[in-house]
Amino acid sequence: MASRKAEPKPVARRRFNSLYAHGFVRVGACAPVVVPADPAANAETILKFWREADAAKAALLLTPELSLSGYAIDDLLLQEPLLDAVEAALTHLKAESESRFATLIVGAPLRLRGSVFNCAVVIHRGAILGVVPKSYLPNYREFYEKRHFGVAPDATADLITLCGEDVDFGANFIFRAIDQTDFAFHIEICEDYWAPTPPSTYGALAGATVLLNLSASNIVIGKAEDRAVLCDSQSRRAIAAYVFAAAGYGESTTDLAWDGQVIAYEMGEKIAEGERFARAPKLVIADIDVSRVAQERMRTGTFRDAAAREKERLARWGQIDFRLDPPQADAPLQRKIDRLPFVPDDVSKRDRDCYEAYNIQVSGLSRRLEATKTKKVVIGVSGGLDSTQALIVTARAFDLLGLPRKNIVAVTMPGFATSEDTKARAWELMKTLGVDGREVSITPLAQRLLEDLNHPAARGEKVYDITYENVQAGVRTDYLFRLANKESGFVVGTGDLSELALGWATYGVGDHMSHYNVNAGAPKTLIQHLIRWVAEQKVFDAAASATLLKVLEGEISPELIPGEKPQSTQATVGPYELQDFNLFYFSRYGLKPSKILFLAWSAWREKYSYAELRRWLEVFLTRFFAAQYKRSAVPNGPKIVSGGALSPRGDWRMPSDASAATWLAELHSATPEALD
Repeated sequence: MASRKAEPKPVARRRFNSLYAHGFVRVGACAPVVVPADPAANAETILKFWREADAAKAALLLTPELSLSGYAIDDLLLQEPLLDAVEAALTHLKAESESRFATLIVGAPLRLRGSVFNCAVVIHRGAILGVVPKSYLPNYREFYEKRHFGVAPDATADLITLCGEDVDFGANFIFRAIDQTDFAFHIEICEDYWAPTPPSTYGALAGATVLLNLSASNIVIGKAEDRAVLCDSQSRRAIAAYVFAAAGYGESTTDLAWDGQVIAYEMGEKIAEGERFARAPKLVIADIDVSRVAQERMRTGTFRDAAAREKERLARWGQIDFRLDPPQADAPLQRKIDRLPFVPDDVSKRDRDCYEAYNIQVSGLSRRLEATKTKKVVIGVSGGLDSTQALIVTARAFDLLGLPRKNIVAVTMPGFATSEDTKARAWELMKTLGVDGREVSITPLAQRLLEDLNHPAARGEKVYDITYENVQAGVRTDYLFRLANKESGFVVGTGDLSELALGWATYGVGDHMSHYNVNAGAPKTLIQHLIRWVAEQKVFDAAASATLLKVLEGEISPELIPGEKPQSTQATVGPYELQDFNLFYFSRYGLKPSKILFLAWSAWREKYSYAELRRWLEVFLTRFFAAQYKRSAVPNGPKIVSGGALSPRGDWRMPSDASAATWLAELHSATPEALD
């Protein structure tokens, strides 16, 4: 087979910078100022937004319900002049579409076999792809739609003549881009998503990854939140993106008011939102990760089961294909990507997550103590992040169980490179928490073991290799296990999720092992926030809180190698903030390395160069695969984050002898070496 010809560097760079190359699709939505019952004027307003969406390289533009005619025009909806003007406006927009990249979805009242239907019209490059009628008509309180419209199931035809051509007509369609993998959309109209069984549920099961809603929902107090909850919940349940555009300023306020709410969710995450009650509304852009949606469905067997149970219904659904021809030039991501995916940017959500994470750890340990009828535990305390978090979890668990904190045997074990500052923090923490604090120097035992190994360092030579480091880690863990035997307790582990991912743990008789590891499901970036949260929430007294904040100031270091500067873990394995980012998208969503790099570049470009991001991702992939044998034998510990756990009994299963070659090859072939 002939080898694939490499792209010229400028082409490769431009393609890497295009969101469409990484499984994203840009969607525009708007709530134009409406002129009631003036389709020609409304078409011109829509056209302005369409040009803007086109310039932004959006794949489609969503407008509100009946955006061509206006919604609140009552019996004028049945007037022939109005309906004729709507069709003329559609003819105008169809002609304009020939030079547009974005597909337009516009709301219009349309005649068919003696009825008028409330429709969404899909216009794409000189053609009308299809017409979708509304499935559910509200006819209660302020709504009287059955006075004017027929409902989709009552239609007696599946074609409508529009702009001189016969066009597919029906609610049971999805529209699929044949040249943009995983991009397919479904359309429903306003009331449809208030129904117990929204049409978009079946649209998603039929394959749509993007669900669109044209709405003319009037506004009353609290209704905007209700709409957002419906969008959010439907995007979660259907494992999809949901984009909603409601009518706004300009609609008749004879009896009602309108807020022009525009909002987009992706699998429960709000990714875009417009200004409500805007007199000069703006285009809202949502960059939707359709490949992530497809990946999540692939992992969720329940979605497949639901589709299988509706196979007879779904067999009656149609698919309308079109060519998107996505831009190959630069189209950088406009969507904000959280730098710390394990830690929400929103302060209120961060507090909630920290509360839950901390109590998951406490609850897990409490149950293990009760199940084993253990009254004592042993824990190594270095004064670093992980052991600090494990200790404050243990202290809280003992408080809840009514056990004295003196039953927590906390041991600091200085070695060849332990700094005085670190040891002082460890002692300060043990004292302020009131545990049974002890100090045992591992230097004599480690020295003896190095001598028995005939290691050069035993003779004073500065040979600080992996053996030198693991001798110290092994001696510490061995001591803790023997002490636990003596005290009739068990060893509480301290290693975290990030270290498990990177293999940054001494296997077997080392920090890899314990009887129960409260930190096994906690990534390093979350642990930093957990310690701060415990301090700020004053879970313990003021002195303990002050000590916790001091711990956060220290360098992340195993302190195994002597030197003028503290040994830096992150200089070897990479910055934890980056490696946690890589871990999240690799293990939780199974994204391609090239896409992970694209997301990292979008999130971190102000702090790290492209070359650094690419290099550390390569380190992550190499270390992750090489360290699977350690994860195959981890002790028990609770899952904490939705990003996943790495226990073979939980989220993650893979063979210990798997190779990273395929992932590294994808990274090297699908990303340029430099973007400069």
